[in-house]
Amino acid sequence: MYFNSYQSESPWFIWFLKGLIIFGFLIMIGRLLDLQVVRGAYYKSLAEDNRVRRIPILAMRGSIFARDGETLVTSTKKAEDEVSYKDSKDIIVNWSREYKGGFTFGHVLGYLGFVKEDEVGKARGDCIDRGTRKSGSFVGRTGLEESYDCALSGVDGEELVEVDAMGERIRTLGRKEPVKGQDLRTTLDLGLQKKVSELMKDKKGAVVALKPNGEVLSLFSSPSYDPSIFVTKEKQNEVGKILTDPNLPLFNRAIGGLYHPGSIYKPIIALAALEEGSIDEHYTYDDTGRIVIDTNYGNFIYNNWYYTQYGGKEGQVDVTKALARSTDTFFYEVGSLLGVDKIDAWSHTFGLDEKTGIDVSGEIPGLVPSPDWKKRVKNENWFLGNTYHMSIGQGDLSITPLEITSAISAIASGGEWCKPQLVGGTECHKIPVEPKNIDIVKQGMIKACEPGGTAYPFFDFTLPDDGGHIACKTGTAQIDTGNDTHAWFTIFAPSENPEIILTVLVEKGGEGSKVAAPIAREIFNYWFYERKGLEVPKKATATMTPAVGE
Repeated sequence: MYFNSYQSESPWFIWFLKGLIIFGFLIMIGRLLDLQVVRGAYYKSLAEDNRVRRIPILAMRGSIFARDGETLVTSTKKAEDEVSYKDSKDIIVNWSREYKGGFTFGHVLGYLGFVKEDEVGKARGDCIDRGTRKSGSFVGRTGLEESYDCALSGVDGEELVEVDAMGERIRTLGRKEPVKGQDLRTTLDLGLQKKVSELMKDKKGAVVALKPNGEVLSLFSSPSYDPSIFVTKEKQNEVGKILTDPNLPLFNRAIGGLYHPGSIYKPIIALAALEEGSIDEHYTYDDTGRIVIDTNYGNFIYNNWYYTQYGGKEGQVDVTKALARSTDTFFYEVGSLLGVDKIDAWSHTFGLDEKTGIDVSGEIPGLVPSPDWKKRVKNENWFLGNTYHMSIGQGDLSITPLEITSAISAIASGGEWCKPQLVGGTECHKIPVEPKNIDIVKQGMIKACEPGGTAYPFFDFTLPDDGGHIACKTGTAQIDTGNDTHAWFTIFAPSENPEIILTVLVEKGGEGSKVAAPIAREIFNYWFYERKGLEVPKKATATMTPAVGE
């Protein structure tokens, strides 16, 4: 019985075992197909990566030079990283960034910083062909280092090395040499920038110097910083200090600071009024020291600075005398004749409400207010007093030192507005203005630098060898809160064919004639005398007349 039962059940058991064996073989074959065929390339790649080591070879970053070829920043070799093998070792060259200009060129050059976590693995939009950013690598931050990061950084190389299971080198499979980054030659004048840096030491403010074609001779913001602290281990402790410094040394005031321009804005108003026919060269205004407006809300009084400080009156004033003496009441009246809409339009024509387009990162546009803006932002109506304030560069009008310098440069060059540029060619366009109106405004600015003008007591500068006239404008801009004022001075020379346009701003410095004008004089002494090996003439003894105060 037992034997018969076993024989009757055994075929099913045998088939069951055979099925299990066949199923197992199918699983093994499927797995082999997956490993060998389906994902073979993937696992081969993993094996190759374990066998082949990729050693990056960092490209040397390009240097930056001043206009005459002086080195401002360069890369120096340091061979600190070693890749060791069983029988030999490779020296992987790293580069350190050397900022020779230090504080003098901090804002214009910028600095290098490590790639941030959210930037790793991402390509730069302006140079996708360079590949993605790698962890631990440097990237340009602010200034020219950021604006021209793609060109300066070059292309990294790579060495492929075969290693054994222990990670020891077997042989070199290939090598791609790095491509050095491009060098930049800027328009900056080394000596001028150094002079500016010395004169602005311990002050808050900015200095901008341009050529009429837009080339930037000097761009300085004070206080400044030394870019080398970001790339030098020994100076790392200084980074925290400047990041917490209340004077904001990393803030580029020249292109990122918005300030009321005060009276250096008046040449724009004068030219706009002449162009629109609101006034002509024969127009005069009788200054009695103040304008009183009687309204349903009460009396509003608008004084001239001369009346406020000295109780004086200018009497009959034409446009050239108004610019020379910076007569506020004249510009109150002219501004009301011109109207806020045309003031706004001409400010836009001179680029005062938009970025100039300078090739340095961090620029912001100025603010030129309008009735629509005031209603939208402040929910307030526009009044005549707002037009008065705007006409003398006050109120909500706020611009950068670079913007106003570019605008004055357009007047200096006869209506040619040029984009400020540190590297590369220039880009200009003609502003549609009458040459005779430009000449009238220039004459007023020339008189501002002569005896009786607001600039003369502290400036009285003459060009060597009777080289022509100097045209300038002082500015003292009240700040919304407190009694502080920004000191401004803008100037170009020679007035007939300018070779330099300069603006000096001393933040909360006081009066433009007393504070900013002497700095400009020292800069002009360097530019027109010292750098040419000429003896600087002694300053004339100027009579302290009531011209001082603007």
